[in-house]
Amino acid sequence: MTIRTGRLRFGPENGRLLLRTGRTGVGSTVGHDLTIEVTEWSVEVTVPETGPADATATARVELGSLAVRTGTGGARPLTDKDRRDVENNARRTLDVNRHPTATFESTRVVAGDDSATISGTLTLHGIAAPITVEVRAAAPDRHRATTVVTQSTYGIKPYSAFLGALKVRDDVEVEIEFDLRR
Repeated sequence: MTIRTGRLRFGPENGRLLLRTGRTGVGSTVGHDLTIEVTEWSVEVTVPETGPADATATARVELGSLAVRTGTGGARPLTDKDRRDVENNARRTLDVNRHPTATFESTRVVAGDDSATISGTLTLHGIAAPITVEVRAAAPDRHRATTVVTQSTYGIKPYSAFLGALKVRDDVEVEIEFDLRR
């Protein structure tokens, strides 16, 4: 993967940060698998002249900026009210009043021919834990970064309803798509 030297910045103006949740439990057929977009976020990558091995990456995610984009499955389609309810439940589950942001700081970057692996520390819900992000080129100057965040690792109890019969899966897929041309 060709990585340019210098400072790269991206966020909603040239990319999207999506969270994908799944459902589990005996009542899972009632709920939806969700795609939630984070509308306020930023990433900065600095690649010095010495190359990608010395690169750093930082990210900041405003957890109060969640917007439900799609919901698949479920007993009925999502309504606008359902979307607002999900967004409010997510903010409560994440306790955004006490922990409004999540941050990431890299500790190591390894670039390969067609991908890069960024290891670092994610701080979420007041807890810091190691995490790895995989980055792949999707097209020239377009990239996709992916990871999985396990909520319980960060002291978050996944949302549940109907006396626990419907639960959000502990693992949340995170995807960032960005275009370096913009």
